[in-house]
Formats: sequence, C-alpha cells, structure tokens
Amino acid sequence: MANSGQKVVLITGCSSGIGLRIAVTLAKDEKKRYHVIATMRDLKKKDKLVEAAGDAYGKTLMLLPLDVCSDESVRQCINNVKDRHIDILINNAGVGLLGPVESISIEEMKKVFETNFFGVVRMIKEVMPDMKKRRSGHIVVMSSVMGLQGVVFNDVYTASKFAMEGFCESMAVQLMKFNIRLSMIEPGPVHTEFETKMMEDVAKMEYPGADADTVRYFKDVYLPSSIDIFEAMGQTPEDIAQCTKKVIESSSPRFRNLTNSLYTPIVALKYADETGGLSVNTFYNLLFNFGPLMHITMSILKCLTCSCLRRRTISPN
Repeated sequence: MANSGQKVVLITGCSSGIGLRIAVTLAKDEKKRYHVIATMRDLKKKDKLVEAAGDAYGKTLMLLPLDVCSDESVRQCINNVKDRHIDILINNAGVGLLGPVESISIEEMKKVFETNFFGVVRMIKEVMPDMKKRRSGHIVVMSSVMGLQGVVFNDVYTASKFAMEGFCESMAVQLMKFNIRLSMIEPGPVHTEFETKMMEDVAKMEYPGADADTVRYFKDVYLPSSIDIFEAMGQTPEDIAQCTKKVIESSSPRFRNLTNSLYTPIVALKYADETGGLSVNTFYNLLFNFGPLMHITMSILKCLTCSCLRRRTISPN
C-alpha cells in the first residue's frame, strides 16, 4: 500500500526488458516517491524482477497479474488497486513481428494489434474515468521510432505503433482539459533478450508464401543491416528506464520523447518532404544500393561514438 505522498505507478509488461527496468528504477527511487505496481501476464515469470528489485520488493514494489489482451483481467487488476487510484500508468507491454508480410497470417497480425494497440486502449479506458474525476494523472505509452517512421520488413509492428501514436495524439487533446498528461516514449533499437532471440529465430525460419527474392532480401540484406544498426545505435533497457523517469518527473513533460538523438535526422526526413518521397527513397538506397557503405558507416559510428552519446537520453527540462 502506498504511503502518504507517494505516487502510485502501474506498469504493464514487467517480466523482463524495459518494463522490468522501469519498475526497479522507480521502486528504488532514493526519495521513495513511488509505490510501484508491476504487472505481468504470468506471475511465474516474476523471479528476475524480484531479484532485481531486492529490498524494494514488498515495500515500494508489489506485483499483480495482468493480461492486457483481456477486458476482465484489466478490470480485475485495477479493482485490486486501493480505491482504483493510479497516478501514473505506464503502458509498456508489447510484442514484435518481423518478416515478409506474405508469410504472416492475418491471425498473427491481429495478435500484434491486440497487445500493442488494443492493450493500450484497454488500459487507458480503465484508468481514465478515475483520473478525470480527480483532474490529475499521467499516462505514459511505450511507443517506438517505428511509430513515426516505417521500417521495411517490420510492416505489421510498425502499423501497430502508428495506430497507437494516432490514438494517443488524439486523446492528448481531450485529456489536457482534465489536467491529465499523456507522453509517448519513442526508443530506437534496444538491446533486450527478446530482441536478441527474435533476430536469431527469424534468421532460421522458413517463409512460405514469400518469393525467393524477397526472402533473400530479408535474410541477406535487411537482417545484417539491422544487426549493424543495433550494435552501433542500440540503447539498453536501463537507458529507456532513466528516460521514462525523467519524463514523469518533468514539470512540463513533452508529448513525444525520442530517447536516442541519433534517430532525430532519420525521423526529420519524413517531415522535410510532404510527398514522402525523400524518406522512402533514402531508405531504399541505404538498404539496397548502399548496403556495404552503410555497414562501414555503422562500424565507424560504433567505434567513434562514446557510450554517453550512443545512449544519450532526452532531457525533458
């Protein structure tokens, strides 16, 4: 139970990665300003979180089961919070999907949207009425740079993030009237166990329905380039957790928060040309015409940029 003066923070998707690090970072806040409710679908996967939380577990951090894909689970989770009072909701739960779209079933696509988009909508719908009554609250959504700029072979994942960005951009206007803040956190590549395993798995998979050329472009062109980018520009879950902490502690939090300054020029390409041709043609050339050059560039970037630049997070103030 939260002590007087503590803000109640509910975080989704805390069994590993970014969600785990955000939960631990806030629970170990030196001033003990937060009472963290870390949630996950399966509490059997709590061990990593409990170990990382250390002495904070049971004091400033508690666990609740939550499946963001279930209306009933979302309702029960919020009902288990004292007075349904949540000061800060951090929507972190998400799933990825990578590969030629011809080989991805509609059911697989729906599962991505069920978690990445409708999961966020469920959570916001459940906490928003109480926040409106109190005229207070902060909703944080873990988006992605792919919610701003499409990335080849990430078609469905990108679409789910675009949908979430549009939903939140619309909601932010209404919520301002009720003194509720809404902030998007937009990381680029992040080094997590999930990402590493996914990259390893997709390299071994077969892709029925996709032609041989497309599969070759995916495995021999896209994947090596993607690995180069991860190694040169990737951040850690800790970086994203620190960024998120800055956002919720800001007196005037931004709506959009890119966590990696190296991605700013990439996103800017899209807005520099209203026809869309500049960004589409640039990414086409980088991938298919200048692949070897990009590999060399990423290698140089990895060597030249110190960790403080590569992992530089935003400073909202």
